[in-house]
Amino acid sequence: MKKLLSVLLSVVLLISSCSLFASAAGEVQGDVSDYPVIIVPGYSSTNLYYGDSLETGESVWGLDFDYVLERVLARIADLGIGLGMFAFDNAEYITDVLAEEMTALFEKIRCNPDGTSAYELHQDYTDALHKNNAFLIETRTDTKYRQEVEISEEIAQYIGHENIYNFSCDFRMGAESCADELDAFVQEVKAHSGKDKVNLFAISHGGQVSATYLALYGYKGDVDNAVLTVPAIGGAGIAYDAMMACVEFDEECLVRFVENGTMTEENYNWLVKAQKLGFVDTLLNALFPKILPSIGYWGSLWDFIPLHKYEEAKSALLDSEESARLIEISDRFHYEILPSMPEKFAECIDNGMNISIIAGTGEHIVTGLPENSDGIITTNASTGATCAPYGLRFGDGYEQINPCGGKDKISPSMEIDASTAYLPDNTWFVDGLFHGMTYKDNYTRVLMMTLLLTDDITDVYTDPAFPQFKYSTNASHTVHAAFDGCDEGMLSSDAQSLTVTNVCANSNVRIAAVECDGIDLKFTFDAGRTLAPGESAEIAFTGEVPQVSDKVVNVTVYYAMDTITPIGYRTQAFRLMNGESAEKTDEYVSTDAYTAFDDVTDDWIDSILAEFGLREVVSMIYSIISYWMAEIFAF
Repeated sequence: MKKLLSVLLSVVLLISSCSLFASAAGEVQGDVSDYPVIIVPGYSSTNLYYGDSLETGESVWGLDFDYVLERVLARIADLGIGLGMFAFDNAEYITDVLAEEMTALFEKIRCNPDGTSAYELHQDYTDALHKNNAFLIETRTDTKYRQEVEISEEIAQYIGHENIYNFSCDFRMGAESCADELDAFVQEVKAHSGKDKVNLFAISHGGQVSATYLALYGYKGDVDNAVLTVPAIGGAGIAYDAMMACVEFDEECLVRFVENGTMTEENYNWLVKAQKLGFVDTLLNALFPKILPSIGYWGSLWDFIPLHKYEEAKSALLDSEESARLIEISDRFHYEILPSMPEKFAECIDNGMNISIIAGTGEHIVTGLPENSDGIITTNASTGATCAPYGLRFGDGYEQINPCGGKDKISPSMEIDASTAYLPDNTWFVDGLFHGMTYKDNYTRVLMMTLLLTDDITDVYTDPAFPQFKYSTNASHTVHAAFDGCDEGMLSSDAQSLTVTNVCANSNVRIAAVECDGIDLKFTFDAGRTLAPGESAEIAFTGEVPQVSDKVVNVTVYYAMDTITPIGYRTQAFRLMNGESAEKTDEYVSTDAYTAFDDVTDDWIDSILAEFGLREVVSMIYSIISYWMAEIFAF
């Protein structure tokens, strides 16, 4: 039954994705640079082929659905047997069948144990002309060779497609090799465009490649602006989970990931609280070791292993003699290039370059690694910031590790210490931003476009509209809360009210209740008021904001919508900044918000409700009723 429910939920989410809307353009202010933009895309974006020429060669990367269908039909009997056995918890047969097919499919892209390619492969094109957007639009009817098409279309509204170039590389190789290719491409683009500099826009793996390029070649001064979004600079936690076969999918996190990507305004995530799809974990953890010989020697995957997990994975999966060359290359990345990045970045900035990082926080790795992340890449790997373990925050009175000239580098939720970041003054953290969703959040979309196309923002203090720490405004979050008179995510006695904004694009929202955990604040609002998309309401509150700093309070806004899921909520953490720092407590404390329902429940009731997936909805309903009972009877 759980498998059926999961399939049905996936179908609903896919249908809901049809309601996507395009973000409005034209919001970048200031003088737009005339430097060409090189898009450095996410992982596996390059078309690789085997043979003497692109026209006659065999494409060896990219999913061919006709071929997949052909192989499914050819193995239909084996798949049927495997699924039947899998229903009785025997994953060996089905994973053997899948591994055979995937091994055959991946044969040409296999690398030897030393990290060298088993076959001589080629990229589609590497010259600037064939990677230029205007040329590709003129000569092709598809978008096959264009990267990040949605984003590049908006960039083109400012600088034209003729000034946009698409970088590609042999993504199987390590970050250093890809950075070498990027340096060569930068020279190509400079020559083709006639400009002395370029701007880099990087995503995910492209962020790791670009960061490595800047560390190795930034001294050349060929870049004006480099914007690294959700970058895998120090690795990707999902690679560790997969290669070590320790996947534990979090179904709710996965659904929220999809909701963010589709900007779905209905909230399905709490509906899957009880849907623990252990069968997916079993399947993947049995399959990964069987296909590891096909992809397990890709240098890029080893550079994806976060530093603190690297030696463990290397010891478990690599032979020190067979893989000596691969180990040498990845060791160089982990122990020489990566640690040098803060110093190298600072040198680039001192020489007039702008380097910016936009990272997501507030989630753990969707495949199970319990570290603060954007769902794919840990926040520490993206930024170098120090993070509390997932589900915990730094204790009251926490002091940041590096002084940073007296600048405050602790996040509102007190989960992140940005003082240790690669770029403490040039890194923006967005709580609730999932991997690859920078364009889906209006705040981060305008920020990244401004950083890329203008020289107006030089650090996180340049423009108050773009604070270092921000809560995501993706439509899937429905509402966003902020205290008037305070910085984003902060609370002091300057606050006179709470502003709640409907961040949906299409749905109206009615505030149903507001709850505060940590201090005694009572909120009063008009229950009948409807907020249209983009509309805000000022909510008055009573109660005293204590004269103390470096403590966290949680504010939960419950709301009603005319959608399939009629009620929902969003909890945001606010850091008290209202006096002397609080007395130090434990090193870490829980991030969980205490709700009205917690006053009347216990572990036994919670476990029963959680088993049936009802804990979330019961808690929401109780908190809403409790709020209005208190309002009506003033108790």
